Amino acid sequence: MSVENLTTDQFDALVTGNDIVVIDFWAPWCGPCRGFAPVFEQVAGENPDVKFVKVNTDQEQALSAHFGIRSIPTLMIFREQVIVFQQPGALPKGALDDLLGQVKALDMAEVKRGAQSQDGETH
Repeated sequence: MSVENLTTDQFDALVTGNDIVVIDFWAPWCGPCRGFAPVFEQVAGENPDVKFVKVNTDQEQALSAHFGIRSIPTLMIFREQVIVFQQPGALPKGALDDLLGQVKALDMAEVKRGAQSQDGETH
């Protein structure tokens, strides 16, 4: 499966239409982003059941701002429309493979219950 570029207009449909979505926020001028790209592509090819997309932060500034992206590359993973992972920095292949395995193994009913209880808390 090839990695696609994601635009703001496509975002909602893509996240609602796929169980797991892995997003790489990057920019063409970013050295670490270019270094991470082959790892991202390889893991995408090995996981055809997962949607892998890239967001060019220079072109999609509104989307980047919406998620508070302050450094790149930043990896974000949605599962069942819930952000289950977000972290800046490039990952080595083994770490990305392991992370994806953990995301696939999540009990999403438990994750959603936890999110609901946090929403109801007073701060």
